[in-house]
Amino acid sequence: MTHLTEHSLVQSGRSAAFATACVRGGLAAGLGAGALAVLVITAWISSPFPGGGAGGALHLAAGLWLLAHGVDLVRTDTLGGVPAPLGIVPLLLAALPVWLVFRTARSTLDPADETSPRPSPAGALGAVAGGYLLVAAVIVVYSESGPLPADLVTAGLWLPGVVLGAAGAGIWTALGRPLPGRAETAAALRGAGAGLAVLLAGGTVLAGTALVWRAGAVRASYEGIAGEWSGRVALALLLLALLPNAAVWGAAYGLGPGFALGTGALATPLGLAGDPAVPPFPLLAALPPEGPGGWPQWAAAAVPLVAALALGRSVGRSTGTGPARGTVLAALGAAGACGVAVALLAGAAGGPLGADRLRAFGPVWWQAGAAAVLWAVAVGLPVALTVRAWGRRVPRPKLPRPPKPPKVPKAQKPPKAQEAPGAQAAPEGTAVPDPRDPLGIGFDFSLDDDEGYEPYDYLPASWERTPATAPATTSPPAPEAEPPRPSETAGAEGAARKAEGKTEEKAAGRAEGKQDGGEGTP
Repeated sequence: MTHLTEHSLVQSGRSAAFATACVRGGLAAGLGAGALAVLVITAWISSPFPGGGAGGALHLAAGLWLLAHGVDLVRTDTLGGVPAPLGIVPLLLAALPVWLVFRTARSTLDPADETSPRPSPAGALGAVAGGYLLVAAVIVVYSESGPLPADLVTAGLWLPGVVLGAAGAGIWTALGRPLPGRAETAAALRGAGAGLAVLLAGGTVLAGTALVWRAGAVRASYEGIAGEWSGRVALALLLLALLPNAAVWGAAYGLGPGFALGTGALATPLGLAGDPAVPPFPLLAALPPEGPGGWPQWAAAAVPLVAALALGRSVGRSTGTGPARGTVLAALGAAGACGVAVALLAGAAGGPLGADRLRAFGPVWWQAGAAAVLWAVAVGLPVALTVRAWGRRVPRPKLPRPPKPPKVPKAQKPPKAQEAPGAQAAPEGTAVPDPRDPLGIGFDFSLDDDEGYEPYDYLPASWERTPATAPATTSPPAPEAEPPRPSETAGAEGAARKAEGKTEEKAAGRAEGKQDGGEGTP
């Protein structure tokens, strides 16, 4: 009974967590739509010529919210009375709802309180996406009564895809961003991310350079459309929301396929072909001039080149310890993943701006994706193999240097005899006496320098001029030690003894004198 009770409590707790996740998904959708509604109503209030009332502003906010999810809108109030599609999504505007879905899914699966029940990853994904799509369905129905109704086909295709993708990214982050078990798959995903990041950064540089290069035309177009200060603020916000689109357009331009400027017009690094149908808009004023392209346009090819190098370097470093087959598979997988991502971004950054010739605007998604794959395979694959081979090279061991032979000391010259002061140098031609032969005997003392020389026993140890045999050499007497200094008592006794000795010597001398004198007298 206890087990059943605990099981039922767990099930009820998970059901409550599932319901909470569904409510939180709906709140995320309402928060995104409410933020856009506040922005649009503020612009409507500040406009000097407000029209349509507050209902029109709310319908416009609903249309922008759906457009941010990739849903095409249909303009019914055209001059010719023919409905015209509007499908270019401001990518910066799409960042708000995507971030809200991502954050909601992540916090649902990773709550602050670890003891509270939480749904499974699949349950959290379904609950958050389900609650969000319920609110989105209400907004789609509401937009049908306004000037910008939603296209039901794209609403049923793009809207669920964007919500599920953002919620899935949040669940993946909450689980610790796990990668597939195979090392090649993980290396391919990392390489694709590195290549895509470099490609988009290069596209941003190209777009910014074009805007600066044609700053005069951009400024004239901006001032001609903006009008009053409220219109300038609104146009500035729209340009800011379209800057990521310009980065994707620049990346597609560098890849080679370029982008369409209406049906039958195409801008590539080789030049601008066809008759472009360009409406007056500041970003479109930065397009390259008509005619064949020159070196500034050809330099755009450096963007995909650097991106392919980054992709190959990442793959080569990730698979450096594995076989070459794994590196090749990872590089091909990274090229495919990068191509898919570029195709999705190109499809979202472009779209129709109207009917007839304005139906095709922006990069063609399949051409941009195919070009990204070709660049990655042609450049990234050899770079990956080169980086792998470089990382697996065996460094040559450094051989120790042989020790230097010791320096042979130079022969020391015999010290010169110090000349006595006042001595004169011997004249040239006179023999200088050997200091070892002071007597000038002429004995050859060089025999003593021979190590193997031994004198005979019968030869004298030294030579002298005397014919007689020289006495044995005696060692010089050792210096006498200084007698100890007598004390006062010893000094007195010594003085007495000396006095007695002198007296005895005098007496003996007198006695001898008397004897000599007596013997000598007659």
